[in-house]
Amino acid sequence: MSEKRDNQEILASHNTSSSNDSRRDFIKKTLAGTALLSFGGILPGFSPKSYANIIGANEKVRVGMMGVNSRGLALASNYALQPNCEVISISDVDSRAAVKCITTVEGLQKSKPANIPDFRKALENKDMDALVIAAPDHWHAPAAILASKAGKHVYLEKPCSHNPNEGELLVAASKKYKNVIQMGNQRRSWPNVAAAVKEVQNGVIGRAYFAKGWYTNNRASIGIGKETAVPEWLNYDLWQGPAPRVAYKDNLIHYNWHWLWNWGTGEALNNGTHMVDLMRWGLGVEYPTNVTSSGGRFRYQDDWQTPDTQVINWNFDNNTAMTWEGRSCNGRTIEGSSVGVVFYGDKGSVQIDGGNEYKVYDLDNKLVKHVKNDLPIDPRNKMNPSQALDAIHIQNFFDGIKKGSALNAEIVGGHQSTLLCQLGNIAVRTGGMLEVDPKNGHIKNNKEAAKLWKREYQKGWEPTV
Repeated sequence: MSEKRDNQEILASHNTSSSNDSRRDFIKKTLAGTALLSFGGILPGFSPKSYANIIGANEKVRVGMMGVNSRGLALASNYALQPNCEVISISDVDSRAAVKCITTVEGLQKSKPANIPDFRKALENKDMDALVIAAPDHWHAPAAILASKAGKHVYLEKPCSHNPNEGELLVAASKKYKNVIQMGNQRRSWPNVAAAVKEVQNGVIGRAYFAKGWYTNNRASIGIGKETAVPEWLNYDLWQGPAPRVAYKDNLIHYNWHWLWNWGTGEALNNGTHMVDLMRWGLGVEYPTNVTSSGGRFRYQDDWQTPDTQVINWNFDNNTAMTWEGRSCNGRTIEGSSVGVVFYGDKGSVQIDGGNEYKVYDLDNKLVKHVKNDLPIDPRNKMNPSQALDAIHIQNFFDGIKKGSALNAEIVGGHQSTLLCQLGNIAVRTGGMLEVDPKNGHIKNNKEAAKLWKREYQKGWEPTV
């Protein structure tokens, strides 16, 4: 399934075998350095070179890719660069995207993945260990459930579901089929981000009681689409999959579906999920007691349905709270960053911007600590903001498969973070405020809002565990 816009940078960065080898070596060194940092007390005497050799010697994990137009192309490239991985199949409803990805992956790993447009057919391959899903949001949970049923492990881009019920189905599937499901909350694996959260949890700012997150961008109008014939390169029926059928319009694919409720989930889940996940992690919370949200489509009059401006607030029963601000169409930064999180405590604050670094401030706003990042990151890059850092997340997924290691972004936590954003969307669509059961995140005493807990499906495409 195709997702996100074309971006030529990834192809330009891999246009020669020497650049491929350099990128692979860079990722090996990053992984080795991270491993030594994490396990130095357990594996004394290991050099980065020796650890990289161990990584390369491990039996390869064989993965299939679902959705390779943009973010999926970046993920496929990153998986192909991993020394202990082989991409064996590419599945995409866009024949052009599939060919581009196959060419790119073949150049990186020196073996050609199979072109299997329908991922359900690809799941029949007994040699496949895992499915990587980077399709549009409405396919995330249904595809992950099908992969679980087929005995495959799953790497699932955020959000893990289109609606809360799907998230619960996915959690149930992981428990029933006992497979490994890693959500694409990659920042959970970025070393300095994880260190920042650990500092918050260990009391560097005293008791952390409030967190603020944000995302800003300056997206253009998507215009008013015209119904037209489906392009010959697109399997539109399979693209829609579980979603109720809607006529094809010329402004829908490949990115603008994000802003249409039938397929997308808006900026809150497109980008907010990352920051909400960090805030939930740092405060040590799961489900809120209430949620409020305000916002709307303010900037343009076009086909865009989800909010382009939104504020969501959550309160929790441990006397903490969180807020997230999303502005899709005004790029003014907050705290000097286009995306970020600040934790506030009774002894100071911790700020995490879009990269792999953090700052600690005292109550007088004095900077007392700054842990910096030395890897390039572009948080507004829709396709591939942080390849080397994301490789750490991929390796954690592999360790979960091969060693039973704990996942940095397991699916129960992924569902909880996704649900917080979904509750914000439900609130803004139904009057602005929800009461929530803190034991399970379910909406209380609001029939209108409860209707949005689930969605309608195209007949015959309903996900089941």
